[in-house]
Amino acid sequence: MTIASLLEPITGKPGPARLEHASDWMQGRTLYGGASALVGYTMAVRAFPDLPPLRAAQVGFVAPIGEEVELKAEIIREGRNVTQVRSEILSGGKVALTGFWLFGTSRDPNAQRPSSPPDNWPGVPEEAAKAMAGQAPAFIQNNFDVRFGQAKGEDHGATVRRWARLTEDHSLDTVSQLVLMGDVMPPGAMRIMQRMGPISSINWSFNVLEPEASNPDGWYLAENASQHADNGYSSERLRMWNSEGRQMLDGLQCVAVFG
Repeated sequence: MTIASLLEPITGKPGPARLEHASDWMQGRTLYGGASALVGYTMAVRAFPDLPPLRAAQVGFVAPIGEEVELKAEIIREGRNVTQVRSEILSGGKVALTGFWLFGTSRDPNAQRPSSPPDNWPGVPEEAAKAMAGQAPAFIQNNFDVRFGQAKGEDHGATVRRWARLTEDHSLDTVSQLVLMGDVMPPGAMRIMQRMGPISSINWSFNVLEPEASNPDGWYLAENASQHADNGYSSERLRMWNSEGRQMLDGLQCVAVFG
C-alpha cells in the first residue's frame, strides 16, 4: 500500500482524522516512527502550503499511534527567512507525537563545506545482497527493499548500515522520503545488546542537508550508529546518503533499550 494512501486523509485542517491504511505501516502497536513523523510533517506543509524548504526538525515520539487521530499545526514564528511550525498528533485526546519543523529559504552562502562521503563505500545497491528477508517487521517487508551496506562477517561495532528504497512508486518529494525513511534502520545498539529485547525510539532530531536535491533511483544508504549506550538508553547518530554518495540527512536520536 503506497504511503499516499496513508497521507490522503490529511487535509491540513485541524481536527480528527482516520488513517485507514495505518495497518500497512504498523510497528508493533504503533505506527512506524518514520510514517508517524511524515504524518506530522505532511500536516504542517498542507496546513501552510507556501513554506520554504525544510531545513531541520525535532520529533518527539510520545505514545502509540493508530488509525484514529487528531491533527494540529500552528506557525510559532515567521521571520524573513525562517518559519518555525509545530504539529501534533493526538491519540485518545493526548499528544502522541509532537514535531517542531524549521523551514528556511536559500541565501547566498557565506560559508561552504561539502559533507563527507561515507567510509568504506559499499558499491551500487543493485549488486548488494538482500537484507532482513523474512526477519524484518511487516511494514519493512511490505514497503521497502533493504540490502546490505556493510561487508558481512566483519566487526562493525555498534553501527548498522543498509541500502533501502520504497518498493513502489510512492510519488514522494525528496524531503518526504527522508522523513519517512530516516528512521527505517534499527539502532546501532542492536549489535551490542547482551540479550534480545524491545527497542523503542524516544525522539529524533535531524538536519536536511539537500532539501532541493533529487534522488531518481530512490536508493538511500541509511546508517545508525550508537555513540553511547548504558542504563537502558542509547544515543544514536542517524545519517543518510543517496546512491551518488551525497549526504542528505544528519540526525541524532535517543533510543530506549529494554530487556
